[in-house]
Amino acid sequence: MLVVLLGLAVVGLSTAVAYTTAGWPKAVPISTGLALCVVFASVVGVLHRAAWLAFLAVVPALFVLVGSVQFAPESVLEVRGVRQQVAIVNVEVVGKRHAFILRGEDGPLDEPLIYRGSNPGYQLGDTLVVLTDPDGVVPLQDADKVDSRGMLVALALGAAGWTVITLLAGWRGHVRRRKGRFDTLII
Repeated sequence: MLVVLLGLAVVGLSTAVAYTTAGWPKAVPISTGLALCVVFASVVGVLHRAAWLAFLAVVPALFVLVGSVQFAPESVLEVRGVRQQVAIVNVEVVGKRHAFILRGEDGPLDEPLIYRGSNPGYQLGDTLVVLTDPDGVVPLQDADKVDSRGMLVALALGAAGWTVITLLAGWRGHVRRRKGRFDTLII
């Protein structure tokens, strides 16, 4: 049960770090969340003497990491964000980074819509609704792509996955002790 609580603590800590560092470079919550996920996987592997369980814990760790890093800024935008209908008036492309210059009803926006990738799906003249943070902490995003509930589901799936893995590891240890098999470390 302590390992289950550790997993839940990792989910909570990772999300708390993402909230407190909203507006900072994403490398901060990503590296902190990654370190916490590695700690959890290591504890599972060492405590239950099964490297395969630690490896299996990586899949829910991805859900925890993505969910916690994305949940914070998206929920900030949903809670205090201001909706604005804008038109794309220009685009600046550097490599795979697209900076779309936007014009709202009150004039041009100070902040561009940033897309990193090869196919942004936006074109000059398109109109869309964006969410802007009045405090300027979180960068603006397309309102249709903000889904904090989806990130919360990812967090819940990651926590549930870790709980199942931990309970599986505990049951495996119970059965092995009952059969008197203490010698093997890996399988």
